[in-house]
Amino acid sequence: MSAKRIAELRKKMKAENLDAMIVTHLDHIRYLAGFTGTAGMLIVKSKGADFFTDFRYKDQAGKQVTGAKVHIVQGEAIGQLKEFPDLNKKNFRYGFDGEYLTVTQRNRIRHALPEVLLANASGVLGELGWVKDKAEIRLIEKAVEISDVAFERILNILAPGVRESEVRAELEYQMMMLGSEKPAFETIVASGWRSALPHGVASTKKIDKGDFVTFDFGATYKGYVSDMTRTVVIGKATSKQKRIYNLVLRAQKAGVRKVKAGVDGKAVDGVCRRIITKAGHGDDFGHGTGHGIGYFVHVGPRVSPKSNDKLKAGNVITIEPGVYLSGWGGVRIEDDVVVTRSGGRVLNKAPKNLLEL
Repeated sequence: MSAKRIAELRKKMKAENLDAMIVTHLDHIRYLAGFTGTAGMLIVKSKGADFFTDFRYKDQAGKQVTGAKVHIVQGEAIGQLKEFPDLNKKNFRYGFDGEYLTVTQRNRIRHALPEVLLANASGVLGELGWVKDKAEIRLIEKAVEISDVAFERILNILAPGVRESEVRAELEYQMMMLGSEKPAFETIVASGWRSALPHGVASTKKIDKGDFVTFDFGATYKGYVSDMTRTVVIGKATSKQKRIYNLVLRAQKAGVRKVKAGVDGKAVDGVCRRIITKAGHGDDFGHGTGHGIGYFVHVGPRVSPKSNDKLKAGNVITIEPGVYLSGWGGVRIEDDVVVTRSGGRVLNKAPKNLLEL
């Protein structure tokens, strides 16, 4: 698997006239070479690849890293590159991902490898892993299953007086017990007026009767993530809550139906946005409809008004429209969807009908 992925990267490097690519982001390194530790750097050359880490990961790197020669160095890898003169070839073009490499790190690389030319080549890694093979999709399916089951398990603890942070802790615990390595991102549990905060991570607020509670969370399974959102009501829903919820649900389902290989991400977003706008809430839907997931929680293709991406078979994307009314509350509903040539296959099994708990 690593050999195939590195070969794919080399094709992109060749198209950009790069002699090597410096990979520093740990998720990229895991995707390309299999390493799961917390310190390392990968250099992929036109022929061969080198992986650098320190003594703490000697045994781990020896067992995990494939497709690259492992080097154990003293201290941070960047500072030790000067000890490898074969990497310091005059006028060799080294690409780096400017989205993740800091200015300080770039200057240190220049100091360690003064003969090479450095080029910001974030696009080389940009679309890496957007299209998944069957094995990758199975891993995402498992991550989705974990999040689905964990959500079902925590419904029983939702009641007036329980704090959002307590619900988050139980939700993350259940995902870990079901096989998740870690939360895919910072778990959102937002109740009452806070459900109008699209990224309202769990606080110490107590859940009240009549609150909307929005959950946005995901599991990580063998490096691959899920990302789902559900909104429930504590007690009986009001007519306004039902109206807003059903509006978002209608938009979400329409977005899923639009998903198909060859369709523009902008078009999928447009289907959801038109439904919400027609109902008078266009200004209350201020984010994109979705994004790709995989070994990152946010990869391409984008599903937004500004997206230039076209969906391809093997993409796994989220469909997550929302309506947020400041001071009152909000609703978001999100599924993970596999793009196929015939349509979109929803991976989530958790119910989407309004749950009144």
